[in-house]
Amino acid sequence: MFASAIIAAGGRGTRFGADLPKQLIDFGGATILERAVETFVRARCVDEIIVALPSDLTTNPPAYLRGRSKPLHIVAGGARRQDSVANAFERVAAAADVVIVHDAARPFASQALVQRIVDAAREAGAAIAALPAHDTVKQAVFASRAGDGVLVERTLPRERIFLAQTPQAFHRDVLQAAIEVGRETGGDATDEATLVERAGYQVRLVPGERQNVKITTVDDWNMALAAAGSVPPFLTRIGTGYDLHRLVEERPLILAGVSIPAPKGSLGHSDGDVVCHSLTDALLGAAALGDIGRHFPDTDDRWRGAPGLDLLARAVELVLAAGFVVGNVDAVVILERPKLAGYLPDICANLARTLGIEPAAVSVKGKTNEGLGDIGQGDAIAAHAVAVLTRARWKQNPL
Repeated sequence: MFASAIIAAGGRGTRFGADLPKQLIDFGGATILERAVETFVRARCVDEIIVALPSDLTTNPPAYLRGRSKPLHIVAGGARRQDSVANAFERVAAAADVVIVHDAARPFASQALVQRIVDAAREAGAAIAALPAHDTVKQAVFASRAGDGVLVERTLPRERIFLAQTPQAFHRDVLQAAIEVGRETGGDATDEATLVERAGYQVRLVPGERQNVKITTVDDWNMALAAAGSVPPFLTRIGTGYDLHRLVEERPLILAGVSIPAPKGSLGHSDGDVVCHSLTDALLGAAALGDIGRHFPDTDDRWRGAPGLDLLARAVELVLAAGFVVGNVDAVVILERPKLAGYLPDICANLARTLGIEPAAVSVKGKTNEGLGDIGQGDAIAAHAVAVLTRARWKQNPL
């Protein structure tokens, strides 16, 4: 009996919001990919590991992928997940009777789960980890009339609904047939079990694990850490930010990418977005990375007219690369007129998307200056902001 494990790590993780693949981000001394690989290195039922990485990383892979206690091969990933798995399958040892496929974005799968999946695959030919749906499940349909949004088409029997996870394991010939189906039919399968089903095979469901969360966004990472019971508390960092701009005619008034009708707009080297600028300073300050002027100076033409959301997104990349994640933010905009209440939902939604956090973790308020000073006279706009960052600190490797 010989089992090969393919770890799909060829994606870029753009939804995570960092400037490098999410699987390579260091959180407290170990990356997401390292934690995923470690599970299979330690699993006794696994004999070799093949990791599909972005093609530009294959010539100089991370150090933790070298010199492991069992054979570990590096291959270039493809444009799609199924392409990465197909490339890795070409490197599977001839002796392998079972091939496991696992997402690098699931770093908390246990060795026990790997063993259960391999045992089930040897018996049934194909097996995947899955969790039963506990919530009521609705099938939706997009409304034909504008403004009606998304409607419920029907309610599905939740006792028959399961949420698929990885690892997934298959007899070698079953996975080979599935890969051929993927090549012939095209499309973009979200997991190998889908292709196995299309190839005509049945797939057995094996109880998955709640902590086996797939990390797509920063919020997913926070939930995954909370689910892993051995993870110590976070180190919390708090930063404050402030921005002020003069208001002049023939300039747009933009807050978090939302254009607000007004007789005057912010004067500045970039777009004068006080919400994004104050939050950018708050993020950088919390991570002790300097301020907005250091990273985006008004003497640099690259930032002339730059949208504030772009600067904020770059600040998020910097704090992620420094090992922090955004917890929540709070900002207050001081503007005499117009009133901002009607624009705040869109402002918060844009900030949440840029920060990679839930809208419930974003707060923005509008205040006036009661007619006092330049702001009170309608000649200026200001914003104060607070950002909370968290960082995992490990006393020992929880794997």
